[in-house]
Amino acid sequence: FVLFISSTLKNIFIKMLRSLSGTVRSLVSSHCRSNALRASATVGVRHSSGQALTDEEFDAKYIKLLEDPKVDNWIARKHLNELMRYDLIPEPKIVIAALKMCRRLNEYALAVRFLEMLEYRCDCVQNVSKDIWPYMYQEIKPTLDELGVLTRAEMG
Repeated sequence: FVLFISSTLKNIFIKMLRSLSGTVRSLVSSHCRSNALRASATVGVRHSSGQALTDEEFDAKYIKLLEDPKVDNWIARKHLNELMRYDLIPEPKIVIAALKMCRRLNEYALAVRFLEMLEYRCDCVQNVSKDIWPYMYQEIKPTLDELGVLTRAEMG
């Protein structure tokens, strides 16, 4: 009789836990979904409120940001990450400004990493044109030599 009661209580307890876990799961899921919808709506509003920049304005904006003498190491990484998030390959003059900023901050590793990201981005677009990285390398090579920065291929 004691075994029967304890197994019955055990089954009731398991059913209660399963019911409770299902309820908690649905509450958390609906809360996360509503927060995600709210966040995506906010992001959409933030991005749609800005005006599109022309190519010249975009280049000028980033050259100004990268040549700013007040930029520290953290801000430099922030600017380069922001630049690489765009679906574009930056102009050589922006790349040169970024390399000079890295050298000014004594961030050799950041300069090499930026070149790696740039080379990868150029290689991804090679289905369209195989001339992008050779052109970019040709344009930034004098600056690389001046600053003493090696590319991944030159390092071996």
